[in-house]
Amino acid sequence: MKYITLASGDSMPMLGLGTWKAEPGIVYDAIRKAIELGYRHFDCAAIYGNESEIGSALKDAMTEGDVTRSELFITSKLWNDAHREADVEPALMDTLSDLQLDYLDLYLIHWPVAVKPGIGIAQTPEEFFTLDEVPLSETWRAMEACVDKGLLRNIGVSNFSAAKLCDLLDHGRIQPAVNQIEAHPLLRQQTLKDFCDANGIVITAYSPLGSTDRPAAMKAADEPSLFALPAVEQIAANRACSPVEVLISWALNRGTAVIPKSVNPVHMASNLACTSLELTQGEMQQLDSLDRHYRYVTAEFFAVEGSTYTAASIWDE
Repeated sequence: MKYITLASGDSMPMLGLGTWKAEPGIVYDAIRKAIELGYRHFDCAAIYGNESEIGSALKDAMTEGDVTRSELFITSKLWNDAHREADVEPALMDTLSDLQLDYLDLYLIHWPVAVKPGIGIAQTPEEFFTLDEVPLSETWRAMEACVDKGLLRNIGVSNFSAAKLCDLLDHGRIQPAVNQIEAHPLLRQQTLKDFCDANGIVITAYSPLGSTDRPAAMKAADEPSLFALPAVEQIAANRACSPVEVLISWALNRGTAVIPKSVNPVHMASNLACTSLELTQGEMQQLDSLDRHYRYVTAEFFAVEGSTYTAASIWDE
């Protein structure tokens, strides 16, 4: 396993197992098998609705001696309805209870979007808070307090632009350890990566395979397949490996962590093997040349008419 060092000095496995869309009733066995295969980094979130079952799998794996807590790196995310300072720690405690853990290795602000308590995906403008009403710096301050209490080892963000990261860097006491963003050859996000690299913020790439199993409402009718890109197919053929392995290796070879989701033991094993696949400079350049700033996760689901949120305002583009 390859590791990357966070600003705190902690080491994070560069390949983790994503759990978005890993359904209850299936995810328990997937986590147990992943630990058996050698996974130690698990990416979770309250909004995924499966943390309780993941927690049972983690507890049983530790109780049965498959792994120790110190060997695991567990990430979760604060949902948008708990951005107010008073709401952050209670939301974290719910996640810790579900995961049956005393602390998290990493806790992320899931989106730079604030909604009112109890709201999942806001449907009306009245269900949102503006970022003037609940600034990201307020949320960050509460997360820093949770670090002080020993509930969190590292804190970071997800889906943050460089401009929003600057706000936290300017006003926060603890710098963000990680920015988890969509990244793949069609969306390199190189400018944002360069900014994060310069400020000691690790990038974790989500949807590295194009998130083909996300809900139909989040898909475009004509969206491209990462697996069918000629450069990806050519490199896979030359290397006698799958397009999946090429895409995951691209993420690792450019120095980012990556969290492909799978509940299939065969796929989990082949994904894990990507940590030993080194792409050549020429192969990396071939894949880099595919960039067209194409997002699979557009954030349009937050663009409710009458609210202050648009995809452009979220990405600052």
